[in-house]
This record gives sequence, structure tokens and C-alpha cells, in this order.
Amino acid sequence: MSCPICANDTDPKFRPFCSRRCADVDLAKWLGGGYAIPSDDPEDMEEAADAILSALEAGEDGSKPH
Repeated sequence: MSCPICANDTDPKFRPFCSRRCADVDLAKWLGGGYAIPSDDPEDMEEAADAILSALEAGEDGSKPH
């Protein structure tokens, strides 16, 4: 098995990576959003949040509006 970052042989201590450095590079990609799937519509989250807030304000969830 080869390291997914640099393609060197893996080290059992850092598997599936070859070193601490490659493991840290991978972690940085995750934390920085490097593995995120791009969206065609970046406003999806905002639209969903607005819809939920509107429903709550209208009392559509069965509770009274605030």
C-alpha cells in the first residue's frame, strides 16, 4: 500500500501514511476544506436556514412563534 499523499511505502506506525508529515498534510486538507465537494449553488445552506426560520416564525412546527 502506498501513502495517499506522496505515494511512498506506508509505515505501520502512521498507516495509511508514510510519516507524521503526510498525516498532518492530510489533516490540514480536511480542516481547510480541501476534500469538500464543490456545490453549484453556494446559497443552499442559507436558503435552508431561512426556510426553517420562516417555518418557526409561522408556527408550522406546532409550537407558538416567539
